[in-house]
Amino acid sequence: MSKTLADFVAASSWTDVEAQSLEARRSILNFFATALGSARDPVVTAAMRTLSPFSGAATSTVIGHSEPMDALCASFLNAISANLLDFDDTHPETIIHPAAPVAAPVLALAETHRMTGREVLTAFILGVDVECRIGNAVSPRHYARGWHITSTCGIFGAAAACAKLLGLPAEGIANAVGLAASQSAGNVENLPSAAKNVSVGNAARNGLFAALLAQQGYEAAPRAIEGPLGWARTMGDEPDIARLLDGLGKTWEIAKNTYKPYPAGIVFHAVIDACLLLRERIAGRVDQIEQVVVQGSTLLLARGDRPVDNARDARVSIHHCAACGLLLGAAGVTEFEQETVVRPDIAQLRQKVKAELDREMPDGAARVSLRLASGDVLTETVTSPRGSQAAPLSDSDIEAKLRDGIRTGRSDWDADRVIDAVWRLEAADDVGNLLQSLRPPMASR
Repeated sequence: MSKTLADFVAASSWTDVEAQSLEARRSILNFFATALGSARDPVVTAAMRTLSPFSGAATSTVIGHSEPMDALCASFLNAISANLLDFDDTHPETIIHPAAPVAAPVLALAETHRMTGREVLTAFILGVDVECRIGNAVSPRHYARGWHITSTCGIFGAAAACAKLLGLPAEGIANAVGLAASQSAGNVENLPSAAKNVSVGNAARNGLFAALLAQQGYEAAPRAIEGPLGWARTMGDEPDIARLLDGLGKTWEIAKNTYKPYPAGIVFHAVIDACLLLRERIAGRVDQIEQVVVQGSTLLLARGDRPVDNARDARVSIHHCAACGLLLGAAGVTEFEQETVVRPDIAQLRQKVKAELDREMPDGAARVSLRLASGDVLTETVTSPRGSQAAPLSDSDIEAKLRDGIRTGRSDWDADRVIDAVWRLEAADDVGNLLQSLRPPMASR
């Protein structure tokens, strides 16, 4: 398993992945959108203050800021900011958010080593394939045991992508993946807190670290993932090798990627869509609502039937998502900020929301029913919410998301320059120059 993946990554070239370039750039554009949206968040700035005294040569861009940091620190910071708002891309089969742990170290390393856009895209596509295939092989039991799969599998994508970017042979790539297995961590219990983002940042940083160690000849066990006491057994069950290797090099996991229109857990998007439809039907007469019943799968209730005490709770709350859709008619970054969360009218409507299990509903779907003061009951069912594979966001939707991210994130970066840079990434001779051109001069701050 480990050797097969390493051989695949080593042997793959731009010609093999070129057909996936557009989706890779859409994913990277979404990565910038989400990172810019939280670049000034207190969590990110606290991490910057923590790391700054220990940063080495300042070679790599921190998205949304003027000051660069070393590649390891930039990898950590850009991954946490891209994941912080629960607004990043999603691989539906595993619920891995692929870009944050892979794009962050790939861009940081490419900037340090002056790599081309094609080299970056090749490494990124391969890294996403590795992380999601390993995720496929251990799903759904790995996540069900409490492992945060974006972090635990993301580190393998980061390690493989960075090892590819460094030009390591198959043996070196295998060692990088094996070294990543010793650093894979992150638990679901921490999802309502910023501790979740630490493990996503570590997946990016430590995946790069694993590749750099392997470059210096550092070795790992050849079966660190699938061995009898390897990663898969200790963190779940025997890996499903068929799911890991099926179609390797012929079908690409990045082609399945989806992008969120709302900064909330992906299982809540159908709730929001259903509530937006119901708001239209009652013509905004929210004061007539006596009860809201949200029905969905076990996963929906397990993730979202929770009290709401802060903005992080709100992003994984059935009750808050329903209240935003019905009362505000919107569910953007502003609707999940603390100022909105504590509004008395929002809190009052949340109290009217009841979550019920419907074992027939698939994951990601929701049925919402309103009982009005008149006694009427209105119902909407959404099985393919906006942003899903069946109703994907367009390129212009993702561009609009980036523009909104710059506004809500209070960044001084220029949206048009970022958008243009990502779309022409394939033609870039030096990704370092491209990234540096996006940073406002430090003197202007």
